[in-house]
Amino acid sequence: MKIMSIENSRSKIFWSSSACVQLVLSVLLDVGLCQTGGVGSIVSSDVFNSIVGEADSGCAGKGFYNYDSFINASNAFNGFGTTGSSDVNKREAAAFFANAAHETGGFCFIEEQNPTMMYCDPSNTQYPCTAGKSYYGRGPLQLSWNYNYGAAGKDLQFDGLNNPEMVATDPSISFKTAVWFWMVNSQCHTAITSDQGFGGTIKAINSMECGGGNATAVSSRVNYFQKFCQQLNVDPGSNLQC
Repeated sequence: MKIMSIENSRSKIFWSSSACVQLVLSVLLDVGLCQTGGVGSIVSSDVFNSIVGEADSGCAGKGFYNYDSFINASNAFNGFGTTGSSDVNKREAAAFFANAAHETGGFCFIEEQNPTMMYCDPSNTQYPCTAGKSYYGRGPLQLSWNYNYGAAGKDLQFDGLNNPEMVATDPSISFKTAVWFWMVNSQCHTAITSDQGFGGTIKAINSMECGGGNATAVSSRVNYFQKFCQQLNVDPGSNLQC
């Protein structure tokens, strides 16, 4: 009977320890501190910080764009940085950061600088503008227009029409709107994971820059992309411009 008691105690200790390990891993995964796959296996915290860390200390984006918020946003969308081969996935991560870096002045800005309009399309009745609210660019990909704030808010469960400021005050929401735009509301993901290449993401984000519309902006995006591809140790591929 004593032997059985010892064995039972050992069994209880073993299963109790296993449960604790599983609980700890679950918590770490939830907060983005432990990554076993997904974008976290491509973009480590060190790589992320080397990409966004070049922003000056006086920049609003310094500290706002953080690793945990990026990972949580990435994991919220199936396929982001996980669709193809290792090289394809690395290019997608580099392409996302390159466009975000261009849009935010190297992750310095959270909000559009000196907007000249409220970005309200009154013809869109599905997502009508709220009086007194502006829908100018905010976040990593500078989410703009009432219809994008409304649709993003609906999918991500925040009030984008009545509280668009959340995209500039909540890092998690901010990154989620960017990945949402990339995966759901544009052809960015399709472009970078196909033969359209990085140039296809530029066209998806701002087609007016293409075909000579704004060669300086295109060059800025491409330069960032090539730089981040080098940091991720992947060839940038073809079709870099649009």
